[in-house]
Amino acid sequence: MHSLSATEPPRFTTPVSPSLAIAFHIAATEARTAPSAAPGWVRQQLPDAVGDCHAERLQIDRGLAVVRSRYLPLRDLAEHSAQQDGTRRLILTFALQGDSGYEAHGGERLAFSAGFTTVSAARDSVGERRYHAGEAVTQLRLLVDEDTVLRYFGEEGRRRLLPDTGLRELAFGRTCAASAVHAAALGRRTAREAPSPLDLHIHALTLLANEMRALQAPAPAPASTAFSPQDIRKLEQARDLMQARMQSPLTVAYLCASVGLGESKLQRGCQELFGASPYRLLLELRMRRALALLEAGSQVAQAAWQVGYAHPANFSAAFTRFHGRTPKTVRSRKT
Repeated sequence: MHSLSATEPPRFTTPVSPSLAIAFHIAATEARTAPSAAPGWVRQQLPDAVGDCHAERLQIDRGLAVVRSRYLPLRDLAEHSAQQDGTRRLILTFALQGDSGYEAHGGERLAFSAGFTTVSAARDSVGERRYHAGEAVTQLRLLVDEDTVLRYFGEEGRRRLLPDTGLRELAFGRTCAASAVHAAALGRRTAREAPSPLDLHIHALTLLANEMRALQAPAPAPASTAFSPQDIRKLEQARDLMQARMQSPLTVAYLCASVGLGESKLQRGCQELFGASPYRLLLELRMRRALALLEAGSQVAQAAWQVGYAHPANFSAAFTRFHGRTPKTVRSRKT
């Protein structure tokens, strides 16, 4: 997903002389808190004179937050940004609309371009976010703190991904279809269409898993069979069906009949789009939801039933193989 190729868009470029070319220089302290239409989100709004520029943040879990932003500045904009709390953080930015950039005071630069994902890591980074006048920029950012990286990727992952200080770009590439679905779900803004807290958690963790899997994978060989946009929609429907009906016994034959794909195309499509076979994809969805249910206070038998296991013993064995710990060791966040 993140290998650079001839399809990579031009990187966002900042003006040669920012002090002359950028009309607005905004400090982080100039943003004000404003009401959000979605419960739980905290909205920060830049002054009206700058344009329609705001960001909303939701703390999904300890060390895991999502930020969605929309900027439409009236003139070129440089917004000061400082992360100086000493926390090492993994940042996944999904550019949904428009192009923008970030330039750290140390000279490091990041580009954000519609349809592409930028994966970076930072500690005590200070710089400026850059936006062009009159260009709408919509983004979704997943912020993963050091403790959460350690929890899911271990000590080796923490050493490999997180810098001792400053800013580091880890990957830049086209957003895969699977991640686009979850980013869109997290970006829903009204209370009526917003996912439940459990689904928000699942969307965020699945995004993280997708991007880390792609980051660790070798560059893929050219596909022998291209998938049409209609095929991709059907594959996404099959994945959504797995998530919606994971409590039921699902078979490849049932999925194929439900979405109108042949078994061979479903197998190859899941592997190419989602990085896993249909069986493995369903298992990952079930085990991630099971973990979220247990952390939300569900009993082991309840979680087992809700993710499609009739016998708790079978569920416990599958959970232990997947997560490396038994369900009973999962501590509820309610306590």
